[in-house]
Amino acid sequence: MSAVTVVGAGVIGLSVAHELATAGHDVRIVADRDAGASVSAVAAAVWFPHDVEHTAEVLDSAAATYRRLEVLAADPATGVHMRPGTVLSREAEPDTSWTRSVPHTTPAPSRPDGATGLRCTVPLAETSTYLSWLRGRVRALGVRFETAAVTSVAELSRAHHPDALVVAAGLRSGPLLGDGSCFPIRGQVVRLANPGLTEWITDDQNPEGLTYVVPRRSDVVCGGTGEVGSWDERIDPEIEAGILRRVCALVPELSGQPVLSRAVGLRPGRSGVRVGVVPGFERPVFACYGHGGAGFTLSWGDAARIAALIDSPATME
Repeated sequence: MSAVTVVGAGVIGLSVAHELATAGHDVRIVADRDAGASVSAVAAAVWFPHDVEHTAEVLDSAAATYRRLEVLAADPATGVHMRPGTVLSREAEPDTSWTRSVPHTTPAPSRPDGATGLRCTVPLAETSTYLSWLRGRVRALGVRFETAAVTSVAELSRAHHPDALVVAAGLRSGPLLGDGSCFPIRGQVVRLANPGLTEWITDDQNPEGLTYVVPRRSDVVCGGTGEVGSWDERIDPEIEAGILRRVCALVPELSGQPVLSRAVGLRPGRSGVRVGVVPGFERPVFACYGHGGAGFTLSWGDAARIAALIDSPATME
């Protein structure tokens, strides 16, 4: 057994803590906010490797997460559901590398606007239910939670004396590790009453802006934006009006549906997902961040990669 401190309590931090505790490690999570106040709670949380480069490692983690979420979907308490939907494209040769992580895809019917697409069934998580369930599972495994603002990995390591430390704090990870390649990707959503929709649809290349419709049991998450470099977490009424125009054009059944809530989240962008050993510290430090809009999509796969690294004698020397 090793004592491991995990910095971050969003979907990545919780998943890492779960896998480490399951492997028998003594785990503590340190974060200045819980999952309900993190960007994870804002996410539409439909499986798709969005805002990340589709490297072999990313697609492997996406596939592993798909399989885990598919199993969890059998338990209603998790808030995970398997839902059919469509990924639209407006390119002559779209990137379909992500399909290797999905068991089956079929061409979508042609659309009047010329967009083509692929249909598939993927996991979708009701964020409030899923994050609450995951936090409960982690607590049941004996993981301890500490509320604190972490400003120095070295100081935290000296205070806790862990055998290993994992930085999984989203946008806060870069500054903690001296990594200047991280940046925010501002995402704004509006949640409408659900008129009975069950299928999701994404239109990343909509000429009017990023557009997606993700129905849940009691609402529909409608988006969105992908403003690279923006730290603005205020609701912008003009952006919301644009989102509503786009989603109603894409899914006419949404026209006239009342707004239930609205939110803004800052996705943790980076030049590439970082999962691995961070040199230069007295004790072993590991990174797990830079997931862009794919935190839920990569969570279990990357958590398993971190657990394997910590269980490897070579990386813990």
